[in-house]
Amino acid sequence: MTRYEALVRDIEQKIDDGRIRGGQRLPSVREASAAYACSKSTVLRAYAELEKRHRLYTVPQSGYYAVPQRQEAPPASASLNFSSVAPDPDVFPYLDFQHCINKAIDRYRSHLFTYGTPQGLPSLLQVMSRHLAGYQVFAPAERITVASGVQQALSILTTMPFPSGKRAVLVEQPTYTIFLEMLAMHGVPVRGIARTERGIDLDELERLFKTGDIKFFYTVPRFQNPLGASYDNRTKKAIAELAMRHDVIVVEDDFLADLETDPKSDPIHAFGPSHVVYLKSYSKILFPGLRVGVAVLPPELQAVFSRHKRLSDIDSSMLSQAALEIYIQSGMFERRKQRISDTYRTRMQRLGRALDACNDTPDVRHLRLEAGMHTHLELPPSLRLATLIGRLTKRGLETRGADACFLPAFPKRSLLQLSISQIPEDRIDEGVAVIFAEIGRMRRG
Repeated sequence: MTRYEALVRDIEQKIDDGRIRGGQRLPSVREASAAYACSKSTVLRAYAELEKRHRLYTVPQSGYYAVPQRQEAPPASASLNFSSVAPDPDVFPYLDFQHCINKAIDRYRSHLFTYGTPQGLPSLLQVMSRHLAGYQVFAPAERITVASGVQQALSILTTMPFPSGKRAVLVEQPTYTIFLEMLAMHGVPVRGIARTERGIDLDELERLFKTGDIKFFYTVPRFQNPLGASYDNRTKKAIAELAMRHDVIVVEDDFLADLETDPKSDPIHAFGPSHVVYLKSYSKILFPGLRVGVAVLPPELQAVFSRHKRLSDIDSSMLSQAALEIYIQSGMFERRKQRISDTYRTRMQRLGRALDACNDTPDVRHLRLEAGMHTHLELPPSLRLATLIGRLTKRGLETRGADACFLPAFPKRSLLQLSISQIPEDRIDEGVAVIFAEIGRMRRG
């Protein structure tokens, strides 16, 4: 073992066993050189490697400090939560991102606490242009705008005028509940089109594009909430072609793009960027409270979107933007994305096997998925969904239906949502068994 490797190993061991505490200042390069009987360049190399591993961080003119270690996790809850679509806190990159925030303050200290630009931190926009190319979204920095979460981007798109002069918004049924609430609050005319696990009726979509005064079509093509289903590339390409043919904008909410496991799965934007607004969230890979999302906009929408955003909040958090830039550039994002994707994929596969094993009722349909965060059960009319949810609550299972995901006048389907983001993998079988035990009891009367 070389001096350099021995030094890295020794310091890591001291951090792990608590001899060096989180936040504690390490010996200076000169002090460490003397203590370990090695050159200063060896110490610098070791400290740089430890910083790369996120065990140390630097404070200019002060020195090197140990990154705080993860605190003891709270005891597991006795209840099982199949209803939450929030990401699992246990896979959040707390320590990594703390490191990036420290770096961001150091790098951008003279800019972070002043007003920025409505479009976003210029250096982040350049990073984002390269980053999005990995999702098959090719756009120069000037066509990208950072928003305070995808929620803000949707609010701006809903209220701002479009060049077409059209007013109605077309939504899949079912779809994102809060977006339906937003449309209702602003009094926006809304049309619905049915979506199932098999997709949508493209002929009906074309009819609505032709006759429905459609300003934009809001779609979640990948791991749609609440269904969990995704469009195939053929459907995505057809949607893009219809949008271009009838001059309708597609607003593509790709909030779970980072959970995709099929390298050949492309966004709608790849097939028709001139008529697609691409929205990308970072809340499932980082933190919901970070409030950073990006919108890739066609050129004719960029100026009016930026004007509305400037009047909405001047700019999005510069500290969050700078930290995200460092997080992506350092390679931390890619590593964390893979870990989270692997975790959720394993849970979804476990859920699929449990549903296959427990569902022996032909009129209760389940969708088996290999990736994503959620799926659903579709119940027959003879089984009251509200009654089932109440019985499951008494058994310690939190579940919810999807009625709020439908427009008031649109025919509703009896869907029980099942999310795995808050369920430990080793308890998924237990939860599914309880669900079908209660379904069996309801059938027997």
